[in-house]
Amino acid sequence: MSYNTRLRNTEIMIDNLDLVSELYDTKKPLDELKRLASSLKSWDLTKRQNCDVELLMNGSFSPLIGFMGHADYSKVLEEMRLESGALWPMPITLDVTKKFSLELSIGDEIALKDQEGTILAIMKITDKWTPNKIVEAKKIFGSIDRKHPGVNYLLNEVENIYLGGPIVGLRYPTHYDFCDNRHSPNKLKKKLKKLGWTKIVAFQPKNIIHRTQQEMTLRAAKKVGANLLIHPATGMTNSGDIKHYTKIKCYKAVVDHYQPSTTQLSLLNLATRMAGPREIIWHGLIHKNYGCTHLIVEKDCIGEGLDTENKPFYSLHEVQSLFRYYEEEMGIKMIDAPEMVYVKESSRYQPIEETIDKGLITANISSGELEHRLDKGLSIPKWFSFPNVLTEIRRTRPLLSSQGFTIFFTGLSGSGKSTIANILMAKLMEVGSRRVTLLDGDIVRKNLSSELGFSKQHRDLNIRRIGYVASEITKNGGVAICAPIAPYSKTRQLVRQDVENWGTFIEIYVATSLEECERRDRKGLYQKAREGKIKEFTGISDPYEVPRKPEIRLETENVNIQNCVEKIMLKLVNLGLIKKD
Repeated sequence: MSYNTRLRNTEIMIDNLDLVSELYDTKKPLDELKRLASSLKSWDLTKRQNCDVELLMNGSFSPLIGFMGHADYSKVLEEMRLESGALWPMPITLDVTKKFSLELSIGDEIALKDQEGTILAIMKITDKWTPNKIVEAKKIFGSIDRKHPGVNYLLNEVENIYLGGPIVGLRYPTHYDFCDNRHSPNKLKKKLKKLGWTKIVAFQPKNIIHRTQQEMTLRAAKKVGANLLIHPATGMTNSGDIKHYTKIKCYKAVVDHYQPSTTQLSLLNLATRMAGPREIIWHGLIHKNYGCTHLIVEKDCIGEGLDTENKPFYSLHEVQSLFRYYEEEMGIKMIDAPEMVYVKESSRYQPIEETIDKGLITANISSGELEHRLDKGLSIPKWFSFPNVLTEIRRTRPLLSSQGFTIFFTGLSGSGKSTIANILMAKLMEVGSRRVTLLDGDIVRKNLSSELGFSKQHRDLNIRRIGYVASEITKNGGVAICAPIAPYSKTRQLVRQDVENWGTFIEIYVATSLEECERRDRKGLYQKAREGKIKEFTGISDPYEVPRKPEIRLETENVNIQNCVEKIMLKLVNLGLIKKD
């Protein structure tokens, strides 16, 4: 990535607890604004847009006054600046469908609604354009590799038309959870000012805080003589998301292990973009708006994973260098937080670099190792975490052999999916450890999707319905066996994401050839498709996208079907999902 030269001699806010501007119309009566909003065309916000609207309204995204217009958007991509010259690294735009955009003209006002249909804000449209999302991906993420979660979201989830314009807030999005720990910038600043805090270190954890992370934050705050704000990003969580509730409960438990009145917990409803160096600059500006004077930047603060060549998307040096370059202009300083380890000889926690070449015996547990111990019921040493934190984690993460999971068959019509799925259901019922539900393609069509046709849109909707039901079954500790055709890779991936929020997803590709499927065709569907009597038939007039890396690939031609089932059962045993007989 390349970045233009920053502004020089920028004035830095003297008092970090000065209040920010909120985007509410204080001149017009609220009732008048609500009446106006009810008469406007409306847009139902996505989860990410819902987060963005909240943080725009409450001043977290100050100096933005709404969704960016085209000029601001272009300048942010090229220079990390707004047209005004203010530093801002992340495009904040409202993406909408082409169909909705055709109903709108420049100067129109639209109502922005949450997922329950409540009007949150009014937006006046000043700009409407079709972005080049490939260029955006290169500029913001430095990559077009779809293995990057931010790139994948941009190219696959974001709509193709962007709207820009100022917004007027009517009401905040409703939160029913942890209300005492949710603050707008101004609300939090007033609270911290009342406590007498002046220097404030922000820590935005990605995961649960254990003893080494606590020691790291204590050292960071002590280093600059500051108090600590634990400020996790909690945007885009699902209703009933166990992981979300577990994390927050663990954060609340950890706060009790700090000295009284030195540490505060506040939840930030931010939908992160995972944009590496730009992301950290963005976080710095947001935390500055919350009154923070310093930001902890961890070694593993990036978290975007590895690219298709198994290389990190960004380096720690790249992230820290960019932050250092802009920290004076931002008015918030970086604290380089070292990776901490447990030293057995002294029973203390030290930066790992202090232990190198000293012959010290150190210990640490990675997140992967922790999950393995939890899944297998293995012990977790006392030096690693706090008892009340581990109790909460174990409560919401049972042994792998007790967790729900989804088995998702995909393949052409006549490939043998239903037969294998039925035999597998019987085998799992014999094991008897969990309730098993079969979501066969034909049965779902009859009982859940009877009104749908066979267009691509309707096929996708049918599979998403199956995925939703499977995710609910998985969440509640059951086994979902799904056996639709599911011809499209993107839709299968979305189902995988839905399920993996709650448990294991196993994709099984039944790789029976088209010729064999036609030979087996008991219903005469292929013949009708060949004759043109059935439109958009998978394998004939509509494509089937072969899974690239399914967990299991089954060949059913000249193979005993029982052997296919045994292969699946062995996989489940090896994964620890079911126990051996």
